[in-house]
Amino acid sequence: MKILAVDTSALTLSVALAEDKRPVAQTTLNTGHTHSETLLPVLEKLMDFAGWDVSDIDAFAVSEGPGSFTGVRIGVSFVKGLAFGKKTCVGVSTLDALAYNLSGFHGIISPVMDARRGQFYNALFLSDGENLTRLTEDRAISAQELEGELSQYSDKTIYLCGDGYEIARKMLKNENISDTPEAHVKQNAYSVAMVALEKYQRGDFTDDLGLAPTYLRVPQAERERLERLAKENN
Repeated sequence: MKILAVDTSALTLSVALAEDKRPVAQTTLNTGHTHSETLLPVLEKLMDFAGWDVSDIDAFAVSEGPGSFTGVRIGVSFVKGLAFGKKTCVGVSTLDALAYNLSGFHGIISPVMDARRGQFYNALFLSDGENLTRLTEDRAISAQELEGELSQYSDKTIYLCGDGYEIARKMLKNENISDTPEAHVKQNAYSVAMVALEKYQRGDFTDDLGLAPTYLRVPQAERERLERLAKENN
């Protein structure tokens, strides 16, 4: 099964091609360029090197959120366009994919994405070194709330990952938090592909029409509009 996977949910851009569980080609950029500038050229290069065509792809996978509203929209819209015509699409939680980065570690895996307004996008997972067990739903949570939850796992090593890693390391005082190797911290499209493969095998997939972003919170523009309307009505 040939999978094309994309993650644009944060500043990191990652694109990967995989055949079943075998990584075929991957590019990850942390250059500061916008995803709208780099996504298509990166994909074209990877497809060229792999000798693949879009028509060869069996499943299109994308990190559907949570994350940057703009980044998530770019990735989901891009994949919807590629898969146009009701090809198989698999939307993957950004937090699931980040946790997969650390699936070989033993302990509590806590992806932390900067949700602004003093919060993280987060979910907790238990890893036995091979398998991940989800302990919570995806949510937006404050550092204080997260610290309280992590304190319940005093017998476990805790690993953080995601674009909120540096912020969380400074804010969370839990002594069980261990340093995460840099290569495992940021978004990785191969992880998106592997989570998508697991979902596909469970029958959990859709098409281009069914694929949609997951924000967890109302986007800023919509939030400001609602606040403005509330003031006008008072």
